[in-house]
Amino acid sequence: MKLIVGLGNPGREYRDTRHNAGFMVLDEIVKRYALTWSMAPAQVPETFVAKKFGPLGAGALAKAAQPVLLAKPLTYMNLSGDAAAGLLRYYDVDAADLLVVVDDIDIPFGRLRARPFGSGGTHNGLRSVVERLGTGFSRLRVGVGRGDARRDLADHVLAKFEPAEREQLESIITRAADAAEMFAAEGIVKVMNTYNADDPESADN
Repeated sequence: MKLIVGLGNPGREYRDTRHNAGFMVLDEIVKRYALTWSMAPAQVPETFVAKKFGPLGAGALAKAAQPVLLAKPLTYMNLSGDAAAGLLRYYDVDAADLLVVVDDIDIPFGRLRARPFGSGGTHNGLRSVVERLGTGFSRLRVGVGRGDARRDLADHVLAKFEPAEREQLESIITRAADAAEMFAAEGIVKVMNTYNADDPESADN
């Protein structure tokens, strides 16, 4: 089984903010395959799921040869590692079969960057996952840019996309969802070779 975890914050006030790009990517996959988010699949105790995992979606993606589990943690961003670790443990998934999808302010808006391992950098959610699991899991970063240099970065990521950004957002999320599906079907190296190509800093990594 492959596990794809999109990071974000639950709650209406965080919906459609830059920090919830990971949630948006998973929502796109769920929509394209007509999957259904479930708070508590029958095989998982409800209280455990609600506290640790959040919505879960599972199904056979067209491009994947094995089942894929999708998850959006409800732990809030800074405790994302608790949810990721719980999912790996409960479903007996290896860290090598995990893809974490996150926003990234250090990548220009709209670019994607995939890696098979690495630190959490400046992203609190990714740092939480690294603290719980180590560095040996794949990650797909969706560039949201830094915005106005005079603006506080926390305010930037917790704000909604600007009108000019929203015009491009659908295609960016679609492309990121394609990359996540490719991970499930063909692995992180194929994703890197395909989606890092337009990023000079990562094309050869």
